[in-house]
Amino acid sequence: MSGTLNKVMLIGHLGDEVKIHYFEGGNCIARFPLATNETYTNRQTGEKVTNTDWHNIVVRNKAAEICEKYLSKGDKVYLEGRLKNRQWQGEDGNTRYTTEVHVQDFTFLSTNKEGMTNPSQPSVANAPVQPTQPAAPAAEESVEDDDLPF
Repeated sequence: MSGTLNKVMLIGHLGDEVKIHYFEGGNCIARFPLATNETYTNRQTGEKVTNTDWHNIVVRNKAAEICEKYLSKGDKVYLEGRLKNRQWQGEDGNTRYTTEVHVQDFTFLSTNKEGMTNPSQPSVANAPVQPTQPAAPAAEESVEDDDLPF
């Protein structure tokens, strides 16, 4: 295999609010921690054990603004992206390292903010929810406009 692949898929819960930073020129970047859990039963004690891993999530531009608007601490989200390592000089002079997930695609699995604004709607979103039209008139129109012979 001559190619390489850097792909991450995560389903987890936000550990904090989305923090967004705007740059000159209109671009922006959002960051938030994401928690994923692994649960298993200890064979010796029979006790249920849960391990939590924390991931540093980075989202850019329009997607960052959408995340800031619709996501809050505790929300469940599916993310796809790639791992990026970076280093910087800390205030104390030491070199610091971090690994981040740079998001390329996401799906909201549950959002608290959406549920608060309109409790009659289900709280599953894939970016901003578009208003829906009643199903009955749309179905009638599609039957009338159908030119297919079968």
